[in-house]
Amino acid sequence: MIEKEILDKAQQWLDPIYDEDTRNQVQSLIDNDPEQLKESFYKSLEFGTGGLRGVMGVGPNRMNRYSIGLATQGFANYLKKNLEAGEHSVAIAYDCRNNSQLFAQETARVFLGNGFKVYLFKELRPTPLLSYAVRKLGCSAGVVITASHNPPKYNGYKVYWSDGAQVIDPHDQGIIQEVQALNGPQDVILSDADDWTLLGKEMDEQFLQEVEANAIEKEVIRKHGGDLGIVYTSLHGTGATLIPAALERLGFSKVEVVAAQHEPDGNFSTVESPNPEEKPALDMAIDQAKASGAALVLGTDPDTDRVGIAVRTPKGEFELFNGNDTGVLLTWYQLSRKKERGELPSNAYIAKTIVTTPLLDRIAKHFGVPSYDTLTGFKYIAGVIRDREANEQFITGGEESYGYMIGDFVRDKDGVSAATMICEMAVWAHAQGMTLLELRERIHKEFGLFRESLISLKKEGISGAEEIKQRMENYRSATPSSLAGAKVLEVRDFRSSEIRYLEEGRTETIDLPSSNVMQFLLEDGALVTARPSGTEPKIKYYFSVHANEFADYAEERKKLDKRLNQLADAFLD
Repeated sequence: MIEKEILDKAQQWLDPIYDEDTRNQVQSLIDNDPEQLKESFYKSLEFGTGGLRGVMGVGPNRMNRYSIGLATQGFANYLKKNLEAGEHSVAIAYDCRNNSQLFAQETARVFLGNGFKVYLFKELRPTPLLSYAVRKLGCSAGVVITASHNPPKYNGYKVYWSDGAQVIDPHDQGIIQEVQALNGPQDVILSDADDWTLLGKEMDEQFLQEVEANAIEKEVIRKHGGDLGIVYTSLHGTGATLIPAALERLGFSKVEVVAAQHEPDGNFSTVESPNPEEKPALDMAIDQAKASGAALVLGTDPDTDRVGIAVRTPKGEFELFNGNDTGVLLTWYQLSRKKERGELPSNAYIAKTIVTTPLLDRIAKHFGVPSYDTLTGFKYIAGVIRDREANEQFITGGEESYGYMIGDFVRDKDGVSAATMICEMAVWAHAQGMTLLELRERIHKEFGLFRESLISLKKEGISGAEEIKQRMENYRSATPSSLAGAKVLEVRDFRSSEIRYLEEGRTETIDLPSSNVMQFLLEDGALVTARPSGTEPKIKYYFSVHANEFADYAEERKKLDKRLNQLADAFLD
């Protein structure tokens, strides 16, 4: 039996204000699928770490032209209340997903209807280009239609402020309050005319010039840019529009693309998931690299803010690097090369998220550079840049989930700049007689061997959301005294902004915004983090272990990986 409240909400969508196809779909759910009806109407989509994101379909808990319209009208209302009088503009981009262009045009029409000048990308483009365009054009805000690496049934709506960064508190909550104040589609102001300004090759060129300027060892690239074969896959996404061009203009002359994955495809027909964090996503690229003799494989997600890599081993196989591995290499490379060349500013710093490897802190300290921790999500790293840009110089930043920022001309994770810097780093290492595998080992021997892993437990729907909530509450109300055989020494509750030292019986304050995250530091040095995903129906567990000294590198890696498995087993269902 359909609950009355759910049915009442659904019947509101049978009003002629909604288009005929939408009304028919809602009626079909009422008649035939009470479970899906409940999932579609029991709540409205909310902003998380990545903005608005959800399954496409009808209802307020789904991504559709009406949820897009309400989100945009609420955003427009918030901007009008918080901006000084005058002409204001918004930049809008979209990725390869089904309905992305439609949703982008709907967004544009709402902003036009509300009196904003609108810049709309002519074709699909990477998310970092949107961030760049907001700043370059002096826009008040930006929107990109994307669900990043989610499965094909998802789409999303990422909101940017005038600094090119995703919105954070209080703006995110303010926007949601404005959305919730709307009564329905009747409150959405739509323009009848499509009189937006299209963005095309000129903006691409300006962005690519910035990417090119990021290169550190330009002479090394000039001499050795053709020494290593590189295979790149866009996984049917937006990276195809910029990354091959960026690599070519920098001087990497042996770059192949995976042709079968180079065309935009919102169904991602050649992969189970368009996520470079998952090994199968790079299988076609790795097979091509094996056949061609290439040394490096790169893959970006649909909106090109994340990049994953695989490196040829001495046996001719390919090892996938996790996000921490790549982040460590990028950080060490940029700091070491700039230091040696006398180009590292005296006020330089890096930033990372609280779930990213602590090895970055050690590397930064070695080079005399502060390392600032933030909550999970690149919008918080961008917030650090905004707060410090008057007196300090941001060099690089990263998070374990394959997101990196090279310089600060983009204020979001940038798979384009990261891809070019990874290739530069690989060519530089080759010129020194090393592979990236050997460079990683060298860094571990100098700074400590760190190994990390992640498990994500999917908990979909109403019951899943309740289970995730209960798990997090249990960690607070019944804090474990030990995990996987090791005593818990510290409990870090980011919601209450408190660190508890269990044996000492004292507390300290965490100087970060409140967030539903729990961390446990164990007696053996392991760090365990639990947090609900801000963009997917999952609870995530992050594990980090390390060894400061070891006799045999390969054996120590196996030992640490065994410990990672023990920790993961303690949290699996």
